[in-house]
Amino acid sequence: MSTALLTDLTIFVLSLWVGFEVISKVPATLHTPLMSGANSIHGIVVVGAMLIAATANDWFGYLLSFVAMAFAAMNVVGGYTVTDRMLQMFRARPQQRQVEPAGPGTSKQTGS
Repeated sequence: MSTALLTDLTIFVLSLWVGFEVISKVPATLHTPLMSGANSIHGIVVVGAMLIAATANDWFGYLLSFVAMAFAAMNVVGGYTVTDRMLQMFRARPQQRQVEPAGPGTSKQTGS
């Protein structure tokens, strides 16, 4: 096993551990807003997929870039959709106008 591979695996395992520790400490009420924001920021994967597509020379590179673009686009759109739905919950609802009964001198009289 090469030193570069061992270093990459160590960084990967440590990032998994730190990510799990951070996410597990988030209260349930904050989980959805944080995840929707993280998904919308996930657009950096779209840039990575574009870089893969620009350097692709064979069918596997093109397939990999297409799959990466599809998943990244779904993740970004999903993040914005969840964020929008969440923000709609906090918008002020329009107040219903209450109809007050007419007083004795305000009604129209027809006839005599």
